[in-house]
Amino acid sequence: MAEAILGDHNQYSCSICLELLRDPVTIPCGHSYCKNCISECWNKNVQKGVYRCPQCRQTFNSKPPLNKSTVLAEIMEKLRSTELQVSESNLAGPGEVACDFCAGEMIKAVKSCLECRASYCETHVQPHYNVVALKKHKLVKAAVIPVCPKHDKLLEVYCRTDQKCVCMHCLLDDHKGHDTVPSTTERNEKQIKLTDTQTNVKQTIQAKEKELQKMKLDIASNSDSAKKTVENSKKVLSDFIKFIEKRSDEVIEKIKAQEKADLDQGKMLQKKLEEEITELKKREGVLEDLIQTDDNIQFLQSYESVSSSSGSDGFPSRCFKPCCSYPDVNKLVCELKEQLETIFSQEINKTVQKVSDLAVKNNPVGIKFGDRVRVKPSVKTPKYNWGGGITHKSVGVVKDIKSDEILVIDFPGFAGWKGLLSEMELVTDDGSSALSCNIKIGDKVCVKPSVETPKYLWGSVSHKSIGSVISVQGETVTVDFPEQEGWIGEVSEMELVVSADLGSPSHACFKIGNRVSVKSSVKDPRHGWGSVAHSSIGVIKRIQGESLTVDFPEQTDWTGVASEMELINSNVSEVLSLRPGVRVHIKPTINTPTHGWGNITKHSTGVVVAIDGTKVTVNFPEQSDWTGIVSEMEAVT
Repeated sequence: MAEAILGDHNQYSCSICLELLRDPVTIPCGHSYCKNCISECWNKNVQKGVYRCPQCRQTFNSKPPLNKSTVLAEIMEKLRSTELQVSESNLAGPGEVACDFCAGEMIKAVKSCLECRASYCETHVQPHYNVVALKKHKLVKAAVIPVCPKHDKLLEVYCRTDQKCVCMHCLLDDHKGHDTVPSTTERNEKQIKLTDTQTNVKQTIQAKEKELQKMKLDIASNSDSAKKTVENSKKVLSDFIKFIEKRSDEVIEKIKAQEKADLDQGKMLQKKLEEEITELKKREGVLEDLIQTDDNIQFLQSYESVSSSSGSDGFPSRCFKPCCSYPDVNKLVCELKEQLETIFSQEINKTVQKVSDLAVKNNPVGIKFGDRVRVKPSVKTPKYNWGGGITHKSVGVVKDIKSDEILVIDFPGFAGWKGLLSEMELVTDDGSSALSCNIKIGDKVCVKPSVETPKYLWGSVSHKSIGSVISVQGETVTVDFPEQEGWIGEVSEMELVVSADLGSPSHACFKIGNRVSVKSSVKDPRHGWGSVAHSSIGVIKRIQGESLTVDFPEQTDWTGVASEMELINSNVSEVLSLRPGVRVHIKPTINTPTHGWGNITKHSTGVVVAIDGTKVTVNFPEQSDWTGIVSEMEAVT
């Protein structure tokens, strides 16, 4: 209803002030005006007592009465209240564009005209829909129209050279000769790329939502499993306590049964002894009577029968000897208690440790190949001992993980150290990835060969793609690749690309005679391992394009790709330290030399007589001209 009233806004306007009628009055010709407007008009323009209607020009010889229109006044009051409510709801708020043609209140604009360079509200934009000349103007959603600060013209062109929007006059001025295209063309191209990025983001969101859903299920399942384990553990331990109580009752019953047997035996012995005493007292009375008799003949006749037994011969000595020594039983019970406490404590500790080991083993962010690690502070002595001056502060790099949870770690000064996975902990730099300190904006990077699927997916990128870092935020890196701009990845998934890899063959950093090894990040070399391993060190024999031919101790003429190899920086220092005449022995970390022991042992000390690339010839007391590998030897100070 309000919209209907506002739609007829013009018919309720005064033709003199063009505003809504105030104190509306109607003159004889039927037209209505504001009382003050018509009065002032007639006072200024009256000529010879003639009064005219400003609209129809009808004249009146005398000043007509100004009759107030009551109905029209009520309509004006309702119209003003409705307009006030509508205007309040349409006021431009913070950050919104106001209409350039509304006087007084800042009415919110709905459209902006690029030709007029103005913004319009719903009312003032109507001419652009109705007037033929204005229909050709381009209307856009209400916004602040950017203009060239120098020429005050619309920004219609995009300069690819300076990567900024410019006006047509700029093409003849500061941007003359630059690579420029219409803004619409650049917009379309960038929108396609942005759409691809949006698609990747959507795919990432979907993948993350699935990951989140799975994680929620896993967490709930894990929580249920933990609760069941707690309940089961309580039941098992409760049953164990009942078992101990039951066996305790058996021991107590056994002691009581033995006590009863001893008591019965004692009572029987006591009764026999009492009977013997009674019998002896009777004999004593007979003897006393015989001794006191005065008749010699009676005494002599009775003597033989009375004195035939001394009294003790017929009654053997008796004593109470219990079958069980209760102090010994008490001692045994105390010893059992101590043994059970010790065993139970040990087994509980073992169980707790195994639970901790399982937590480490099944940790989704566990130790992996190439991680920096150290021995946990809680480990007093590692299972395979310290060795080589290693301490809790020593930090090494994981070189191998055995199937039986044994880590092979290279510490400074001690390579090939072995330790249990449960004994080690990850070492990070200030709580973040060590690589995050190396990768910075502007660096050339690629996805590590060891990464099968990046955290935020591939998009148009592949392992061969090389891009420039444009942003590093925590563990997230944004890279512009030729295949895809604004690609997002994890810092830990990326590796730096040396300058030799850019604009020139990647073998430019390698020379014949360099000592190299396969990068630790390469899981499977393009041409296979052969007899070579990550720990193998060889010498470059031939370079052909991207292919390197390397002589390893384990395999000669091994073929690899330059991007999969890395230089061994210790080449110069090792060769210099092992020059002819230097006394050497096998490194303690070497279990079996590449060319075998021969007649020497780990304790043998010899003198270097020749060095040929990676091979060294040594004279030992046990064997002359023994051949070994430079990396397996160390100088004896």
